[in-house]
Amino acid sequence: MAGSLLERLMRNMTLNAQGSGMHYKITEHSPLNRTVDRETPFTLVLIAIRDYSILTEMYGQGFINQLEHELRDVLAATAQDNEDCRDMTVLTVGPGEVAFMVPRRNAAADMAYEYKLKAQNGLKRTMFNHTGIGIDLGMGFAALEVGTDNSPCFDAALHEARRILRTPLDMQGLSIANTYNDILTRKRITTHYQPILDFKSSSVLGWEALSRGPEGTSFRSPVILFETAEQLGRLFALERVCRESAITNVGHLRDGQKLFINIHPKTMADPEFTPGKTLELLTSAGLTPNDIVFEITERHSVQEFALFYRTLDHYRSQGFRVAVDDAGAGYAGLTLIAQLQPEFIKLDKSLIDGIHKDPVKRALVETTVTFADKIGSRIIAEGIETKAQTLCLKDIGVHCGQGYFLARPATPKPELSPECLGIQSIGEVNARNLTCSLPIGDLAQAPHAVPLDYLVSDAQDFFKNNNRFSSIVVTDDDIPQGLVMEYHLNRQLSSQYGIALYHRRPIETVMDATPFMVEMDIPVEQAARQAMKREHIKTYDDIIVTRKGRLFGIVSVQTLLNAMAKIQVEMAKGTNPLTGLPGNVAIEREVESRIAQNRRFSIIYADLDHFKVYNDTYGFKNGDGVIKLAADIMSWAVRKHAGQEARVCHIGGDDFVIITAPESVERICRSIHRCFGRLVKRCYCPEDRARGWIKARGRDGMERDFPLVSISLGVIEICGSCSLMEIGERAAHVKKFAKSQSGNSVVMDRRPPLGSPEAIR
Repeated sequence: MAGSLLERLMRNMTLNAQGSGMHYKITEHSPLNRTVDRETPFTLVLIAIRDYSILTEMYGQGFINQLEHELRDVLAATAQDNEDCRDMTVLTVGPGEVAFMVPRRNAAADMAYEYKLKAQNGLKRTMFNHTGIGIDLGMGFAALEVGTDNSPCFDAALHEARRILRTPLDMQGLSIANTYNDILTRKRITTHYQPILDFKSSSVLGWEALSRGPEGTSFRSPVILFETAEQLGRLFALERVCRESAITNVGHLRDGQKLFINIHPKTMADPEFTPGKTLELLTSAGLTPNDIVFEITERHSVQEFALFYRTLDHYRSQGFRVAVDDAGAGYAGLTLIAQLQPEFIKLDKSLIDGIHKDPVKRALVETTVTFADKIGSRIIAEGIETKAQTLCLKDIGVHCGQGYFLARPATPKPELSPECLGIQSIGEVNARNLTCSLPIGDLAQAPHAVPLDYLVSDAQDFFKNNNRFSSIVVTDDDIPQGLVMEYHLNRQLSSQYGIALYHRRPIETVMDATPFMVEMDIPVEQAARQAMKREHIKTYDDIIVTRKGRLFGIVSVQTLLNAMAKIQVEMAKGTNPLTGLPGNVAIEREVESRIAQNRRFSIIYADLDHFKVYNDTYGFKNGDGVIKLAADIMSWAVRKHAGQEARVCHIGGDDFVIITAPESVERICRSIHRCFGRLVKRCYCPEDRARGWIKARGRDGMERDFPLVSISLGVIEICGSCSLMEIGERAAHVKKFAKSQSGNSVVMDRRPPLGSPEAIR
């Protein structure tokens, strides 16, 4: 009986489709068929593209065909989440109309509504790209009854579904509305947090709070959660619950980290969206407005929302910051950015997908980064899913990133994935290693220090009467507590409520409580690297220099840049033109400096074996490629396993020197051997690579078999006063012994370190 029911059902649906000029096939072995065999009742769901004729006339049949194709794909993909509906057949039953059957497990209206929302979200991007507007799909549903002759009444069900499709949807009449209201009343919202990685510092800039409904319900999906809120008129209530959950559960934020909270522009019109309540939440969680970034999420125009802009200005005056989400999609473009002037611009994932293979997307993002730099904003790339995308974005100069490759959203806050840490862009791999050990204290100038209760008005007068100073250091018992830059103070006081809010208040209310501070004895280049990792708005702030934690002086960025320019000019005199690494002059200065400072250190001498044979066989261009490969691998190994004070230098030809702390030598050598041995094979043709040797003429002119290029490493240690000649003599012995070993080799000098009393004896 069940088998005949299935046959009639398949025949009637196929005939109906053929009557519309369409031909489809229903799979006989799908889970749907097995369900029919068990005589499970079914519901027919109908989803339709509203304004089908208008869209066809305006954008052409090709566009509408694409839209219908994507609609079927989205519905089929949605069914994969439901075990009972997997492999269901989606039929086109009319112009812009698709129908499918689902087992009648829940209320039919609720099931149809869930499919409608997910389909709308799936088609949103295509609609925005072609039309600049969203899409509103219609929905209908009907029970699939069996007639007196035991035949499924597909035509009757389709007729009923079309009748419901034409009837205005009464959301309050759906049982889903009661479930939704219960979720809000009981605050059954959980918050997941996804980290935003600062590409420059390789640290977490902040966390985006992402809301989820109760597990095991359709409202677990944020799409259905927020779309339903708009349909029911409960958007304000939902965002209040989400905001409270995000702030309450975020936990500890490290210095400088931000919490990104999604805000719909319409929420600004909510009478209960007031500064007082938000500040109460923050205070109870141990946060301040400076820790919060409001992320404007709506993809529709907000240019008419005068109240929205007034409210946003008021929040900004209290220290809150703003991010524009989905830049590059819908109306979240230049107009919105120009009006909001956000501190952060989040690029839509559609721009990031495939960017490493798409020169047009790359050019667009490069332009956006340049634009952001000029207006003082920072770019956050969303939807990063691969290492290739990450490398490309870092190479372009994108400031920050977010996506599954870095970490999936979770609660509590997740760790960054190990794969994303330590990734170096092409520019970073080829960055030159500066070798000046000039302490930053030598550049420091006398600061102007004031106590915490110093008035803002007095600070403003001080800057007016003292052109020599651009900053004020706020101290407590000679210990720096904050920094006030003149241009930041002027910006705060010139805002709409600036004078009224700050003019007669203590300076601690406007100071930067987390300024960049360094001890006086750290090298200039190290301080410069750290200074450049600061957030963009602080890039040109002065650097506070301390001596054992107490205020010593102040260094301006201009002074720092001048010092670095002199260093670079000096280093350029001895820089290798092929690898960009420092040469002999830098090696001598660095070694002499470390000996003078009585520092214990090791020198690793690296030399390529059989390189001349390779160079003669494959040519100078390929030979240069092998040398650059070796330089890149050594630079990577040093960055990974040694501190920032380690150096990689290029003596010339295929000879290199690494200067580092003794405890990192073993890890550096092991990494160099492993990577060079694997990657150098790519420099050979397939035949030579497969054999593992090449036939060539040696220095004696005789033709014979030579191994592939390998690398020999010789290590010596220095712990006291000695001459460059002594170092050279010992290094020559170690290098000679290392090159006598076959293949990749490491030779450690087992004699007492140079400069030690044992070495002298």
